Amino acid sequence: MGPLKGLKVIEMAGLGPTPFGGMVLCDLGADVLRIDRAVPVPSIGPSARFDLLGRGRKSVALDLKRPEGVEAVLRLVEKADVLMEGFRPGVMERLGLSPNACWIRNASLVYARTTGWGQSGTLATTAGHDINYIGLAGALHAIGRHEQPPTPPHSFLGDFGAGGSMLVAGVLAALYEVRSSGKGQVIDVSIVDGTAQLMTSLWGRLAHGSWRDERGTNMLDSGAPFYDVYETSDGKYMSVGALEPGFYANLLRVLGLNVGELPSQHDQSRWPELKARIAAAFKTRTRHDWEEAFGGVDACVSPVLSVAEAPSHPHNIDRQAFVEVEGLTQPAPSPRFSRTPSGIRGAAPCAGQDTEESLLAWGFGQSEVHALLRSGAAMQVGNTNA
Repeated sequence: MGPLKGLKVIEMAGLGPTPFGGMVLCDLGADVLRIDRAVPVPSIGPSARFDLLGRGRKSVALDLKRPEGVEAVLRLVEKADVLMEGFRPGVMERLGLSPNACWIRNASLVYARTTGWGQSGTLATTAGHDINYIGLAGALHAIGRHEQPPTPPHSFLGDFGAGGSMLVAGVLAALYEVRSSGKGQVIDVSIVDGTAQLMTSLWGRLAHGSWRDERGTNMLDSGAPFYDVYETSDGKYMSVGALEPGFYANLLRVLGLNVGELPSQHDQSRWPELKARIAAAFKTRTRHDWEEAFGGVDACVSPVLSVAEAPSHPHNIDRQAFVEVEGLTQPAPSPRFSRTPSGIRGAAPCAGQDTEESLLAWGFGQSEVHALLRSGAAMQVGNTNA
């Protein structure tokens, strides 16, 4: 299932970018084995199934403070194509799982490291979260309304866009290179670096002088009246992206506004006045009314749906953009493939629920697995994923 069928990936359990990258690779067909910590059973809660980023994996629980646990990971490395980890710099080295230690066992291993600050730099070993990383890259400053504080965009931009997506791109690129060199390499994925890269077009506009380093005053950041969201009479919102003249003309026509009675579209000095007129028009009808009015009209206007509403929209239903897996609605894998379709292979596992099965599947003998379990270096738990 999926174009990456046959690819074997070790994912060191963590937060944010690494599980997102693991999810994408798993959805695309890779065999992703997650290494969880061997912790007492009572600490494993019944909510693992709600960890949608962990979907489709197998979980092996190992105690990496024990030499036997570390050796088990190195044995797994011998069979793997990729290892992904998201610890602070130096942690894997202290565990005895450095790139060099892994390459002794498997010279072609792709070793992907994802952190907020990167493997080097002044802040490399400092704690941080998504909001800190996108703040340092300049992105957070650019998000929000004019004369209002910056608005944190959840973790979509940093952890998943700049971190997880760049992780996947790096892994696939390194795997392509392995085909000619036969050698693995380290991929240093930094959320700060990735966020900066996502802002490349903005830097071009800044250099050109067509973007002001002041949020809420530019074409695409809510400054323009024809690229913004507007409240409707029922307290919901419509999104407007009528940049081009034809789309803008259709926007005004459906809203019942006369272009001859309005400020010029690109007269920035009068944008507040134009925005007020458009806002007043949208407030006269419900979101549903406006959705029907703009139906079939090329004006780049669409409803702003809540997270709960999105799966029920006809377009998303037609595209099967959301699927249900074991009773949980969630986004379907993306992108789509015509010949090797991807898919979701089940809910996220509880830590250690696949230890025995997976170690056997990755080449361990039955006696070796039993020895690891008896010593406490590995842990097998029942499936409490309910």
